[in-house]
Amino acid sequence: MDNNNWLQQILTLGIGTTSLVAERVREVSEQLVKEGKIDPEQAKSFVDDLMGQMKLDPANFELQMQRLIRTTMQDLGVPRQSEMDELRGRIDRLERQVRDQENKSWK
Repeated sequence: MDNNNWLQQILTLGIGTTSLVAERVREVSEQLVKEGKIDPEQAKSFVDDLMGQMKLDPANFELQMQRLIRTTMQDLGVPRQSEMDELRGRIDRLERQVRDQENKSWK
């Protein structure tokens, strides 16, 4: 399973209601079993553990998922929104400077 697919799976896990998350976790674990990445007992244990955590402390589970998603995105090199905003600002300034230079050369 490639990194983008894992990221999609993790993001899907982090969004929606508990029932949606539960279904998605089951689908992911079944897919991993089919691909031979984990055995059926590991998949069942993974699903049971995850569902247990969700039921015991849903707020803490959500925070853990957010941290996991953030860490995964950083590991994959996905820039944060603040970094994108900074780059957009720098591009805007550079475009303005180019336009200014072009306007000066036409005078």
